Amino acid sequence: MSHAPHLQPHHATRAYWARDAIIPGIYAIAPMLPGTLAFGLAFGAQCAQKQFSLAEVEVMMAIVYGGLSQFVAVQSWPDVLTASTIATLALVTTTVNIRFALMSASLQPWFGTLPPWQAYPSMLLVTDGGWLAAMRYREHGGANAWFFVGGGIVLYFAWLLSSIPGYLLAEQLTDPKKYGVDLVMPAFYAAMLVPAWKGARRAIPWGIAGIVALFVHWLVPGYWFIISGAVAGSVSAGVMGDD
Repeated sequence: MSHAPHLQPHHATRAYWARDAIIPGIYAIAPMLPGTLAFGLAFGAQCAQKQFSLAEVEVMMAIVYGGLSQFVAVQSWPDVLTASTIATLALVTTTVNIRFALMSASLQPWFGTLPPWQAYPSMLLVTDGGWLAAMRYREHGGANAWFFVGGGIVLYFAWLLSSIPGYLLAEQLTDPKKYGVDLVMPAFYAAMLVPAWKGARRAIPWGIAGIVALFVHWLVPGYWFIISGAVAGSVSAGVMGDD
């Protein structure tokens, strides 16, 4: 008999709710918390330098919950908001966040067995790190929805609160390079690749995505390199197929 009651055979189970998976779910995302906190700290400082109020920062943290897309939006924030600049910000945010739609779709075989009123709100907690932890859990036969949701709630509140000290200490963080804050995002996403490594062949789309993104960034102004790299990586992975 298994000593991990929150795990059941993947092919034979539907998603269910049992609180014994909450702590394992939090434990699985614990290594991501330092990066999340540093990420939020840097974002709070950036918002303060853009003259946002702390209330505005917290509202954005709570309802956008987009990580990188928030950085991009604030960096692109115009001096005067008009219909066209708002539309541009919405497009940029959508472009960066479109990956969450794909991640949510990949969770459909698991969470799709739940009632819609349970499944769809759970997808609001999808993050890069949380998704990776959930997919590893699912690959090992996990079906308990609390594993994903419990860890996701902790990440959400860590992100929500992390911007406050960054905002209050913005004057000390005016030079991101002084404390290495400018390295937070690339280091965070590079670290995420480690548990996703499944051999050199599977990593080829990563390389293609990176090369295309760099090439487009060099040729085209703006943030088109993000979606170009994502599309190139996805198409190459689809063409290659499984081993």
